[in-house]
Amino acid sequence: MNTENKMGVMPVNKLLITMSVPMILSMLVQALYNVVDSMFVAQISENALTAVSLAFPAQNLMIAVATGTGVGVNAVLSRSLGEKNFERANQIAEHALFLALLSYLAFAFLGLTVSRQFFLLQTDIDDIVEYGTEYLRICTVASFGLFGQVAFEKLMQSTGRTFYSMIIQGVGAITNIILDPIFIFGLFGAPKMGVSGAAVATVAGQILAFILGFFLNRAKNTDLSLSLKTFRPKCEIIGHIYSVGIPSIIMASVGSVMTFGMNKILIAFTSTATAVFGVYFKLQSFIFMPVFGLNNGTVPIIAYNYGAGKADRIMKTLKLAILYAVAIMFVGFIVFQTLPDRLLMIFNASETMLSIGVPALRIISISFLLAGYCIVCSSLFQALGHGMLSLWVSVFRQLVVLLPAAYVLSKIGGLSYVWLSYPIAEIFSCLFSTCFLRHIYKKEIIPLKKASV
Repeated sequence: MNTENKMGVMPVNKLLITMSVPMILSMLVQALYNVVDSMFVAQISENALTAVSLAFPAQNLMIAVATGTGVGVNAVLSRSLGEKNFERANQIAEHALFLALLSYLAFAFLGLTVSRQFFLLQTDIDDIVEYGTEYLRICTVASFGLFGQVAFEKLMQSTGRTFYSMIIQGVGAITNIILDPIFIFGLFGAPKMGVSGAAVATVAGQILAFILGFFLNRAKNTDLSLSLKTFRPKCEIIGHIYSVGIPSIIMASVGSVMTFGMNKILIAFTSTATAVFGVYFKLQSFIFMPVFGLNNGTVPIIAYNYGAGKADRIMKTLKLAILYAVAIMFVGFIVFQTLPDRLLMIFNASETMLSIGVPALRIISISFLLAGYCIVCSSLFQALGHGMLSLWVSVFRQLVVLLPAAYVLSKIGGLSYVWLSYPIAEIFSCLFSTCFLRHIYKKEIIPLKKASV
């Protein structure tokens, strides 16, 4: 317990790769699940695909709460380990599980009571409302697997054991992929459940990952010692977790608001445009998920070295993370520019979907060229306890620029102009991220450098 954690001594490039590659691989498996899930649903009908697309904001909100709380746990716990405060680290880990339980209870209640109303706010097409309601209710009522899985993943990440975090997430996603066609189409004697089958496969994978995460943390996470029998909630610890976590939750939730608003704009043209937007989100996950995996490896490294007072390691981590993130996003840009039709055909795209989707993917992907830099800047803000800065960038990008721009452009030039809102919003995000990065460098990093001299 008293030996130096690898996050404070391993060469930075090797450390970042060691921490991030397992997370990138698990995120890619997750992205594969996202695509396969929608690919099978698209075989039912375009309305079924649209229903799952319209459910995305609600699902994203659950993920936002789970991962946002996890980001807070990650930053606070890693800093405590850097300060060699092991008792506090254990208390933070116990609070992570407590907060996961409370989050589950809240979403299970909402899923039971307002799922249908959520879809009626977006469309009056009966098939879409019915498909979406049954799908969302299953995903929320059984979401204890999601919240438990993410909590245990974040505990592994916080102590530098991202390999096991990869195993947890990978097993859940692969289980989901295997079960999707079985439950959707009724293979091997299973009942044919259609869209509900996709939801059952999703929660089954999450529950299995939750169980695996529990046992792996007990067996392999030697930096933490959990004792829930003596657990008592402490407002001070919850406050510290959510000082970083709430901005992260809101930041991710802003994406749900943006998606909901964009769906409203697009469905006014045609439900196919909404399906294209849903397909885009599935496809872009192959590009963004690896960068988010890089982020998950970056946050605990920066937080740990901030707690240990090692400014040089923080800056080297930041520079390398930006380099890798920009490279990943550039590859994504090239793929979306050259192969948009082939990407859309994965989802059994009609001629109408292709005519809308090909220019959409090409225009939106221009924003990839700046997005990697902005995401890594956000990880620095979160790791140093300045989650509000990440929040302001996200709110400004998605609600102040992107949605209003999409609405105005839809009135000026129709559907084809809507997609321009993405590169426009990313330019503003880049400018804000740079300003905040300069502020953090002057406020946090320079004083840390002086203190270590």
